[in-house]
Amino acid sequence: MKHLALLFTFLSAAYSFSMKAEKADPSIPDSTLTVIEFSELKDKMFYISESPQLKIYFTKVDSNYNIVLDNDTLEFTNNQPILLSDLKRGDHTLTLFKDDGETKEISKTFKLKNSPPWFTNDAIVFGILMLVLFLIFKSTQMQSFKGFYKIVPALLLCYFIPAALNSVGVISSEESSLYFIASRYLLPASLILLCLSIDLKGILKLGPKALIMFFTATVGIIIGGPIALYLVSLMAPEVLDGEIWKGLSTVAGSWIGGGANQTAMKEIYGASDKLFSAMIVVDVFVANLFMSVLLFGTGHNKKLNKFFKADDSAIESLKKKMEDFQAKISKVPTFNDLISMLGITFFFVAVSHSLADVLGPMISEQLDILKETSPNAANLMASFGSGFFWLIVFATIFGIALSFTKFRDLEGVGASKVGSVFLYILVATIGMKMDIGELIANWGVFKFLISIGLIWIMIHGIVLFIVAKIIKAPFFYLAVGSQANVGGAASAPVVAGAFSPSLAPVGVLLAVLGYAVGTFGAILCTILMQSLTL
Repeated sequence: MKHLALLFTFLSAAYSFSMKAEKADPSIPDSTLTVIEFSELKDKMFYISESPQLKIYFTKVDSNYNIVLDNDTLEFTNNQPILLSDLKRGDHTLTLFKDDGETKEISKTFKLKNSPPWFTNDAIVFGILMLVLFLIFKSTQMQSFKGFYKIVPALLLCYFIPAALNSVGVISSEESSLYFIASRYLLPASLILLCLSIDLKGILKLGPKALIMFFTATVGIIIGGPIALYLVSLMAPEVLDGEIWKGLSTVAGSWIGGGANQTAMKEIYGASDKLFSAMIVVDVFVANLFMSVLLFGTGHNKKLNKFFKADDSAIESLKKKMEDFQAKISKVPTFNDLISMLGITFFFVAVSHSLADVLGPMISEQLDILKETSPNAANLMASFGSGFFWLIVFATIFGIALSFTKFRDLEGVGASKVGSVFLYILVATIGMKMDIGELIANWGVFKFLISIGLIWIMIHGIVLFIVAKIIKAPFFYLAVGSQANVGGAASAPVVAGAFSPSLAPVGVLLAVLGYAVGTFGAILCTILMQSLTL
């Protein structure tokens, strides 16, 4: 424990923020500085190579607010502009507050990177990602890489290589809208294509173990949070002071449900914007790291099943049934076949978006009304006001409905293969969101938050392994049950599809269940974490 504490202290000191903040000198012309109004600061990106000094005005804010930069309270108020120099890479938060106990604090988060990425044009970035996918799958066919891919799954590289390109500054997720496009357009299209040939009877024959592992994953997160917080408090008692537990509540919401659940927890427990922004980075880094572990495990599925003494015959039977069905109706696709497949798919993507755009805001508006009388009840149902939630639900429903029509035969011209391509593009854009350099640069702010997250996800994984061993569940159930919680609809079908494209719908169905129980589970987890601080 002592060695671990020393390591954390060293890293915290090595990467602590030492930005210089002072009152701006009126004699320095604005033309030589990067100038911005505080009200326009939210989520802004600045590059240190282009903006070595940052001048912030407060003309649209009442005077006499105290100023906090990250965790440091400055010795002056916002009566005049401030100048930030010696800028450091990472996420930063500027907060204004008054000591009267009545005025609500105002926080703005902004990001600093050393320099702009080499490529910002999404057409170029997309080309780079597609080249990465091409090279990875080309190498899987090369004899010299056979041994390598027995250890490292190709899907893992599809995730980590874009992450590396983002970390070194070749591309940047902040400068790209590719993830939004992939998650909003390609993901629902993929769900429809993968569900076209779904075998509902076969999925039901998988038995109760899939649900058991899903809820085991949920329980692992609920108990993992307070245990991790307690263990880290033994080294750093200060984590029990203040409102860190409020921030961790948002991580619990995200890991059991999704983004809507995360936002709901912020509203329920009132986590500050500054704390919330730090937790988002912890959430993304730890969740993506664990996803990479699961993807690595897919390459050792047989060995893990042997360890669990698991009978995966039902899974293999479903896979074989789907493969036989594909072989039976397989044919060389014509132009009309491909147009029919893409036409019907993206038409129903459009319909899904249309329904989600109506239903999401409508429910959200009703929840806002309910919030005035029953705020807790409104926050519990926050997921149902999310447009993305309904987009995934409707895409899945339409995919399943089409599987009962003649469009099911589109599997014969490669529906699941095209759906898998869309999923792999999504994986690459998810990987592009991970920035290891930013994590290191932010270490001084996060201090022990990352360690809480890592211990938390380890407990989640350990609980899953123990239960899987007890009930002899195949690794497929463990991986998909975990990602249906931690990763949600964007990741669960990816992990399920890594076993077989025909199994991707299982991940989707469980992810939707995660949205439904997310806020309830997160509240229980938060109550346990809060009890440690009393």
